[in-house]
Amino acid sequence: MASHSKYCSESVQSNIIQFDKCLEFLEKAGKAYTSPKFRIWKEDHLIIFKLLVYFYQDKPNAEKHGIDLHKGILLTGPVGCGKTSLMTLLRFMLAPKEQYIIKSARDITLEFIQDGYPVINKYSKSAFQQTSGELIPKAYCFDDLGVESNIKYYGNETNVMAEILLSRYDMFISRHMITHATTNLSASEIENCYGNRVRSRLREMMNVIAFEKEAKDKRV
Repeated sequence: MASHSKYCSESVQSNIIQFDKCLEFLEKAGKAYTSPKFRIWKEDHLIIFKLLVYFYQDKPNAEKHGIDLHKGILLTGPVGCGKTSLMTLLRFMLAPKEQYIIKSARDITLEFIQDGYPVINKYSKSAFQQTSGELIPKAYCFDDLGVESNIKYYGNETNVMAEILLSRYDMFISRHMITHATTNLSASEIENCYGNRVRSRLREMMNVIAFEKEAKDKRV
């Protein structure tokens, strides 16, 4: 994957025609790892291009498309449009040290029910890994943000993902901890679910890349 990562990086930065090679790789990987029926849809090309521009840190195209390369990605869109599949497959195009960890918001909430408040630190203030003798922040992609529910733990109601996101924002400011997420929610729905403070923090630490509201359900 490392060699393909280098090839695609050069392709995106040098010539949009080579973008086709990246699409071919994604489609092959999708068929191998998700479903034999997986395909890349033409209407999703711009979304995929923006994601590749971000992950390969293509500064000229990032400026052109209003992408801040120092932030994470918030990929939004209706149910079934392919958000999770794309974020899963794009990991294969990155060098191992650059790959983020995908974790569903629902699974984290269930983990909190079992293990309690240490789970919040696990995915925020304690989310570091040792690399070449240096502590490096772990990049996470929280999948399906907003589908989880508030949890009562020993009588105290906690919005687990809100707490994790706020803590990761603090670490984004102090240690450049990158966070990605996928969600079906609109901006107003995110505010209803997590509050205005979280919505504001998400805007500060993530680039919003959005599928059209009418994007087709690829599962059908």
